[in-house]
Amino acid sequence: MKINIFCFAICGLLTTAPTAYSSITRHFYEDNPFVQDFTEKIPLSEKLSGTKLFTVRNDRNGRILILSNKGLLQVYNGQLVPDRNYRPLADMKIRSMDTYHGQFIYLTDKAVLSNAWAGKLLIPHKMSNAGLFEPGSSFNFLLAGKDSIAYFNQGKCAEQWQTPRNEVKQILYDEARSRFLLLFDDRLECFSPGEKAEKVFESDNLNCMELIENNTALIIGTQDGYTELDAESFNSHSNLKKKLPCSEIRCIKQIGELLWFGTPRGAFSLNGEGRTNYYASKRWLVDDNVIDISKGPDNSVLILSETGLSIIHFEPMTLEQKAEHFDELTRKRHMRHGLNCSFSISKPGDLSTGTLVDSDNDGLWTSMYLAGELFRYAATKSNDALQNCYESFEAMERLSNINHIEGFPSRSFERAGYHLSDKSRWQPAEDPNWTWKATTSSDEIVGHIFVYSIFAEIVPDKTWRNRAITLIDDITDHIVRNDLYLIDYDGKPTLWGKWNPDYVNQFPKQVGDRRLNSIEIIGFLQTAYHFTGKEIYKEKAYELFEKHGYLDNIMIPISTIGRVPGIDLTTDWNHSDDELAFLSYWNLYKYAFTDELREKYFRTIKGHWEIERPEKNPLWNLIYAMTGPAEFDLDETIWSLKEFPLDMISWTIHNRHRKDIELLEPNFRNQRTREVLPPDERPMSKYNGNAFRLDGGSSGRREYSGDIYLLPYWLGRYLKIIK
Repeated sequence: MKINIFCFAICGLLTTAPTAYSSITRHFYEDNPFVQDFTEKIPLSEKLSGTKLFTVRNDRNGRILILSNKGLLQVYNGQLVPDRNYRPLADMKIRSMDTYHGQFIYLTDKAVLSNAWAGKLLIPHKMSNAGLFEPGSSFNFLLAGKDSIAYFNQGKCAEQWQTPRNEVKQILYDEARSRFLLLFDDRLECFSPGEKAEKVFESDNLNCMELIENNTALIIGTQDGYTELDAESFNSHSNLKKKLPCSEIRCIKQIGELLWFGTPRGAFSLNGEGRTNYYASKRWLVDDNVIDISKGPDNSVLILSETGLSIIHFEPMTLEQKAEHFDELTRKRHMRHGLNCSFSISKPGDLSTGTLVDSDNDGLWTSMYLAGELFRYAATKSNDALQNCYESFEAMERLSNINHIEGFPSRSFERAGYHLSDKSRWQPAEDPNWTWKATTSSDEIVGHIFVYSIFAEIVPDKTWRNRAITLIDDITDHIVRNDLYLIDYDGKPTLWGKWNPDYVNQFPKQVGDRRLNSIEIIGFLQTAYHFTGKEIYKEKAYELFEKHGYLDNIMIPISTIGRVPGIDLTTDWNHSDDELAFLSYWNLYKYAFTDELREKYFRTIKGHWEIERPEKNPLWNLIYAMTGPAEFDLDETIWSLKEFPLDMISWTIHNRHRKDIELLEPNFRNQRTREVLPPDERPMSKYNGNAFRLDGGSSGRREYSGDIYLLPYWLGRYLKIIK
């Protein structure tokens, strides 16, 4: 959701691919600062719960004030509290508030006044129900009450008239034409001092307005969209525009080059090209019921909603600085014994109530974090990154060593009595102080082989590299000697640890497991052969090719995967399978036995990447880039990394109500919209989730780890695609 033009340029310089197996040239991205948005949420203090908020403004000193039914409020220690800065104001009945020449001005039940200009601005009025005011030029003001309007010039009431039909909703001063615009719910009137107010536009359900483009156009917000008028003639420039995140417009504000809209379902901005940036949910706002929007200090935007204030900040940041943010987040809250773990939050959004919890995929998530740190070390030679690598490697190594089954990585391990998830799957370790989680799936094995191969190539110490090679050998040997099954503590194959032809080839070609499991096992065998040189692994792979058609399985076009009646695995597209496939492509392509095989692998990987392109997935794009293609969607990759939110909490997100997105008919891939939403507008998810999911989240009760960003970013650096 960047509000400015990205300050990057994709450089068309040619570089040699950083691998011996590809000499394709490619473009790269120069990591210059871009505009990163993030939020600061400031709720009402508990003592002010239920207070009605009306207006937010900040003055030339950067001081923020909020007008409420309990007087003025200020920001203090992350909350909205009463403002007692100037005692006389606390005793006044303030009806409205604004800024004029960067200074706060107030409308009370008795006067228009300010503490600026030595307090000399004090214009008494006798309008008992005055509720709105608007400054003009040279300290003249227009005031509006329930049924009357008054114009004050040189401190005196110069004109006053009745408005019997309904009350004014908003007043704007048109500086270019020295006139005031008055908006009612059914009309727009224009008042020039010395002349009668006249009706210039008529419609229904009018809510708010804003002059834009140097006072050349007037935007009017309604209960169902907005319209644009010529600010001179008031002729309509457009029909009512309704294709918006929410069409009930409550307030409009031009801030810089963007036009901001407040609605009961959040806020959004539009740039001159019609691009929408949507700020909704607790990821961005205290609540979505927006009341007012105003320009804030230091290029920020103030969004006032029913229960507090949200300050959207926009600061220059590079992708590397963003990576530093996610590294800190991950190291502080997501490391358990070196494993990259889930962080569960008992009080929504309150990180102080969080605790580390185990999961089915501690090994897979740790492998993806560790891979990112390995790529970071390779790109920077950072000792900190290397220590992180060793720490997480030892945790993954212990997944294999903590149980009694040779070559069988546990899903997780924990101190006895403290494991939380799926308690029936846990087994006692030989050391009574520990337990380990059984039923390991293919997901875990893919992660282990993926990251151990990277570890064995990148870390500088041969002893550590050999430990990774031993793990590759042990795991692959376990699978081979057990007839291509992963055998659990009970002597039976785990539910998903199956690569035997009897399992794989039982499925029709439309079932993804036939293709995926063939890719996985051939990748395992190639990797083990590459690092150990043991012929049994190569022989087993060619046996699967020649006797069981695994190469044909690998080459099944991904576009043929679909529903097969009677097979539960085919009810929907499995996005977790995409994750397993792309991680497996690394080993499948890189360690191919021959160039001929590598060329075939490239074709099948490309076919999968092509069908995934609408997701703009940075990890899929960069893994595909490893194969050396001429095009791998660099712009979309950088877009995704830039649009990734800094807040990793799983807030509940809603987008299905939006009228600015083009919904598609239900389909097998569950692609809900024509264009994927930016990552900071959709529910938080790992790469095993559907990027096109519109609604979801866990109400702020979980924080995701930073590996989701770190792995693709550091892979881009490793491949010299991001510099």
